[in-house]
This record gives sequence, structure tokens and C-alpha cells, in this order.
Amino acid sequence: MLSTTSLAGLSVPATLHASLMARLDRLGPMPKEIAQIGAVLGREFAYELIEPVAQRSARELQAALDQLSEAGLLFCRGTAPHSSYLFKHALVQDAAYSTLLRGRRQELHTRVAAALEQHFADLVERQPELLAHHQTSAGDTGRAVEQWLKAGQHAAARLAYLEAIAHLERGLGLLRSLPESPARNGREIELQLALGLCLFTAKGAVEAKSVYMRALELAESSGHPQQRFEALYGVWQSTRDSVSGGIAAAAPLSERLERMAEQDGDDGLRLQAHHSGWSTWWFTGDPAKTRAHADAGRLLYDPEKHASHRLVYGGHDPGVCARSNGGQAEWLLGYPEKALASITDALALAERIAHPFTLGIALFASSSVYLNRREPEHALSLVETAEVLAAEQRLSLIFEPSILRGSALLGQGAVDEAIARIREGAANWARLGRTFLLPYGFGFLAEGLARHGDPAAALAALREGLEIAGATGEHFWDAELHRVTGNVLFAENSLDEGQASFQQALRIAQAPTGEIAGVARRPRSRLAVGRAGPPRRSPRPPRPGLRLVHRGLRHRRPERRKGAARRTDVILS
Repeated sequence: MLSTTSLAGLSVPATLHASLMARLDRLGPMPKEIAQIGAVLGREFAYELIEPVAQRSARELQAALDQLSEAGLLFCRGTAPHSSYLFKHALVQDAAYSTLLRGRRQELHTRVAAALEQHFADLVERQPELLAHHQTSAGDTGRAVEQWLKAGQHAAARLAYLEAIAHLERGLGLLRSLPESPARNGREIELQLALGLCLFTAKGAVEAKSVYMRALELAESSGHPQQRFEALYGVWQSTRDSVSGGIAAAAPLSERLERMAEQDGDDGLRLQAHHSGWSTWWFTGDPAKTRAHADAGRLLYDPEKHASHRLVYGGHDPGVCARSNGGQAEWLLGYPEKALASITDALALAERIAHPFTLGIALFASSSVYLNRREPEHALSLVETAEVLAAEQRLSLIFEPSILRGSALLGQGAVDEAIARIREGAANWARLGRTFLLPYGFGFLAEGLARHGDPAAALAALREGLEIAGATGEHFWDAELHRVTGNVLFAENSLDEGQASFQQALRIAQAPTGEIAGVARRPRSRLAVGRAGPPRRSPRPPRPGLRLVHRGLRHRRPERRKGAARRTDVILS
């Protein structure tokens, strides 16, 4: 029971400070000294810790603590040596701490750090930030930086990403005061890599990109190959997901990852190189290459051997991602049952490993397959589950849920609400500086606008989707955008232009690397135009016998936000 909050910068009103100090002074020098030591330890402290720090006899220490308790400055619970003490008010602690000169403060913090390391190793293991705090206040900067890294890694392993970010940023802040050296640069690489992952997971790609860029800059000059690979992977992923880069800029980075992995020969690096490959080629619009990389990744993946990868590469499990992206590629290649089997497998594995960010990605990816299957109710339930999971765990969203929600609502015939939700999602994504999946969303938005009787707005949405695809390299939905354009133009009696759009959709779909969604295999691929209602559904296949979600994650919830939903249970059976 210790505080990690520094009191050095806090101030107590002058009159209140004088009153509190007068009360301490009346008790005598020994109680005052013990109150100051207690203030260094924190708002609450244990007798077992203050004893080695105070370096007084048991009789003197107990007498001083009793006096402070009797004076109403401390609350005591239990009997020494198993007692603990709580300052009656934080201002009492502040006042006692403020009377310590800088040298004395550093001396006491040094003693506390030594006592923690020598006698409370289990406590330090559970709460490494305690030792980091006291080493920082003791002026032991080099060791404090190392301990803040441990604290950040420990918090991230508990999925407490916001806490981890605070610890890692504290370590980086201290690091800047250290002189340049290979050891210092090596420590910064570790901090930046850990921070990049936490930022990507909790706040998104835009926040993480500059951190990964800094890590790569250092790793290129002084890091070892593993660090260079991890940093490059972070740059690849944050570039892929950000508006300033996009798939076009990320593709060469993925190719570089593949070369590095082949040179190294490590199966773990090869797995992650394929990870970048299946994701890059999926969004580029080459489902065949996507499936090839995903299949290779599934062969390399071992759930136990590669369990740590979700704490290093993109914050999610590569085995689940291979199944999710592989299933999406199988849909575009014309294998709907294989696609269903792959996403069912992905969801089952995500639940089994009980990793929230991974589960969220699997839920969102699976929802898109069910949208393509014309099963909007199922897709909507997956999106809702993913949203609640992200809120409970305070995770960033790899997809914009309002876009997927609106697309599902369109399939249910709620056209007006669908349009509003997709527009809301697009605006949210733009505000975050992201374009990820916007062409996909604009395709559904255009369908909704056409049904609503606004062909001009529908064509504008389709043009915007194609423009974003051209700028970012995210071409996986191009054929569908051209097909919908043809439908809208035919409905407006612009037959030549509509025919040209259909032909372009077919050219893309029939190309060796093209995608076929909406053109070659779907019921809507026929050149029927002006359909007013939602598409006819194919017979519902058996749903995967899987109870999704985070009963098993509840004990790992790091930071509950007030008002957040408590639990989500979706039965897929």
C-alpha cells in the first residue's frame, strides 16, 4: 500500500500549512521525522516498510506512530509489525513532505527503493511502478528508466494500455536527461517499441506512427536485427492504417519485411512477414496473394510458441488474423463455405486465447463476411459485440463500427438510418485521420442513397470511394464500386456510361489479381437496376457453434470506465 504520486510539486495553502506544521512540531522531533518518512512512502504505508527505512528502534518507531495516531494525523489498522497507517488527509501528507530538503528527500527515496528491492521483491514484481517512482525521486535516473520500461510492459501484459502509456512516457521523459550512448539508445528503442504497440492498441495508428518511426531510426543505426524488424513492422502497420500513407506506401515496407525474414531464417519473423503480406495484399485487391500468405502463416503458426507475438506485433494474434483475412479472401475468390469455415475458426481461436484486441479484430472481420453473405442481423450482432468489448477494455477500433453498422442496417431495409450511420462513421474516421475501409463504406452508402432516390449523391459517394482507393492503394472493393456505379447510371437511363462501369467492374474482377465480389458470383451481379428493396437472402447456413465473448476476459479488465456495459454474450448457435 504505497503511493507513486510525487508530492514535490504540490502546495498547501500557507495558513493551513502553518497550522499542520504547528501540530507536528508540538508532538516533538521524533513523531515529525516519522511523519516525514511516512509522507515519502505514500498516503498509506505498512509498518513492515517504514521500519527498515526509518532506521530507528522498534520502541522509538512505535511510540512515534502512536503519537501521530493519537493526535488524529494518522489512522492505524492492525497491530505492529502487521499494522498499516493512513494519513487522515492528503494535506497532512503534503505538509510533512514539503518540509523535507531536497537532499533528505533523495536520501529517503533511496532507502525506500533499497528496502523494496531487498525485502519486497514480490511487491515490486506485482507493482514495478512503485520502485520506478522511488528511483526517480532518488535521482537514480538510469535504473529508474529501466524500471519504468518494466512497469509499462507489465501494465501492457495486463491489458492496461493507458496505464502502460503513462509509465513508458515517464521513462522516455527521464531518458532525455541521460547522455548519448549505445546503451541509452538501446533502452530508448525498447521504450519506443513498447509505447508504439500500446498507442496502436489503445489510440490507433495515427498516434503510434511517429513513435515507431523514431524506433526504426534508432534501430537502423544501433539496434539489433530483431529490433529493426519490430520497428519496421510497426511503421508498416501504422502507415497502412493512416491517411498520410495508406496501402500504397505500406506495400514496399511489407516487401522489405519479407526480405528481412528470409535473410534471418527465423520462423517467427517469417510468420510476421506473411502477416504483413496477407494484410497488404488484401487491401491492395489481390485475394489470391492474400490467401497464399494467410495459408503460409497458418502453417507456421503455433498458438503456444507465438503467444508473445500479440504483445509485440500489432497488438493481436497472427493465427486469428490469418484465419480472418484468409476467410475474407476466400469469399472474394468465390469460396463462400470455405470463407465461413475460416472466420468460424478465427472466432473460436480468438475466444480460446482470450485476448480482447484480437477478438475485436476477428469480430469486425467476420461481420464483413456476413454482410457479403446477405446476413445483416448476424453481421450487426458481431459489430455490437465488438463495440462493447472495445468500450470495456478501452481499445482502439481497427474498423469504424458505424460504417459496418450502417451497412448492416441497409441490408435490413432501414435505409435512412443506414445512410446516417455510414456518414457518421466516415466523419469519425476522417476526424481521426484515417481512411481505412472508407471505399467499402462508400459503396454501401451509395446503395442507400440510390434507394433513397438521390442518384447524384450516390454517384458522388462512389467517386469519393474510388478517389480514396486511388490515393491510398486500397483497391479491394473497386469492382463493387464500379458495379454500383453502373446500377445507378442505368437507373438514370445513362446506358452507355452504365455499361462502361459494368465492363470496368468485370475487367477488375476477371483480372488475375482482381476481386469478384458483386460481379461474378453474387445474386446482385446481374445487370438488374432500380431494385427498391434489400437483396434476396441465400438460405442461412448453420451458424458457428460458438459462444463469443469475454466471460473469460472479465478478470483481466484493467480499467473500467464509468457507465460502460458490463458484459456481452452473443450466442452463435
